[in-house]
Amino acid sequence: MTSLWRLAVRDDFSAAHALRGYEGKCERLHGHNFAVEMTVEGQKLTDDTALLLDFSILKTILKDILAGLDHGVLNETPPFDAINPSSENLARHIWQAAATRLKSHPDSRAADVRLASVTVSEKSAQSATYMENWRVFL
Repeated sequence: MTSLWRLAVRDDFSAAHALRGYEGKCERLHGHNFAVEMTVEGQKLTDDTALLLDFSILKTILKDILAGLDHGVLNETPPFDAINPSSENLARHIWQAAATRLKSHPDSRAADVRLASVTVSEKSAQSATYMENWRVFL
């Protein structure tokens, strides 16, 4: 049996956006308090502390990424000045930025975890999740 641990951190940010090409009220500029959950997974705990990775590393990575989005107009913020600032695209953008930061983090244990998913919620009842290396089961 192979062991697997998952860690999740959550944070939020406030921003305005307008969905281009959307036929409805979301086409107009409006704001949200976006909630974000970032999940990593790995198979090896540290020998000294029995941690997969210190939560503070994950919280700092997520907070730094969200700082660039917080209290802005997403349609004016790259890459959303060129692509629609949908929850789906936000989740992918945050995932890609987090994956890059994990790989280059000075704590070598950060490279031993795999970014599993990023979920963005505009409201508590709806969310969009992005992940890579998706397995398809037949």
